[in-house]
Amino acid sequence: MPSGRTHDRITMYALPFVAGVTFWQTRSSNTTLLVAGGFLFGGLMFGPDLDIYSVQFQRWGFLRWIWLPYQKSLRHRSFLSHGPIIGTILRVLYLGCLLAILAIFVLTIAEKLGNLSFTWQDLGGTVGRSLVDYDTEYIALFVGLELGAMSHSLSDWGGSAYKRVQKQGIRGLFPNGKIKKRKVMRGGRRPRVKK
Repeated sequence: MPSGRTHDRITMYALPFVAGVTFWQTRSSNTTLLVAGGFLFGGLMFGPDLDIYSVQFQRWGFLRWIWLPYQKSLRHRSFLSHGPIIGTILRVLYLGCLLAILAIFVLTIAEKLGNLSFTWQDLGGTVGRSLVDYDTEYIALFVGLELGAMSHSLSDWGGSAYKRVQKQGIRGLFPNGKIKKRKVMRGGRRPRVKK
C-alpha cells in the first residue's frame, strides 16, 4: 500500500491530466476549475483514508475532531470508505450534515438576537433552488471529489495486488491464491450439482 507521500504525488502528477481532459471534454473553464479543485481536495484532504489517523486526517488541523465519529463507525479500507462512488457520497453526506447542523445553530442564534429575520421555509426554498440552478456545478465538483478518491483507492488496490503477485505469482490476483477451474460438459453446459 502506498504511503501518504506517494498518494500526494499521484494526486499532483495526475492533476494536469484531469484538468486537461476535463477542459478538452467540456470546453468550460468553470467546469474544469470545479473538477480540478474537487480532484485536488479529494486527493489531499477528502479521500478514503479519513477513516484512520492519516496524512489526510492530519491536514484538517484543529478541525480533525469532526472526523472521529466517522473513523469510529467505519473499518479501514471497507467498501463504505474506499468503495467507488459510495465512499465519496458517504463523506459528502457526513460533512454536509455537520455543516447543516452548524448553519442551523448559527442561524437560530442570529434570529434570537434579532439581527436576522428569515423563515425556515425561505431558507429551504433557497437551498432547493441552489441545488436545481447549479446542478451542473455540483456534479462537476462531485466528479472531481470522486476522481481524487479513486486515484487513492486504485493506487491502494494496485499496490496490494503488485505485492501479492511478487509473493505468489499470478495466483496472488485470485481469492485465496487459488485459480478455480470450472468443469464444462459438451455444449458448454456446467454439470448439475447434487444436493
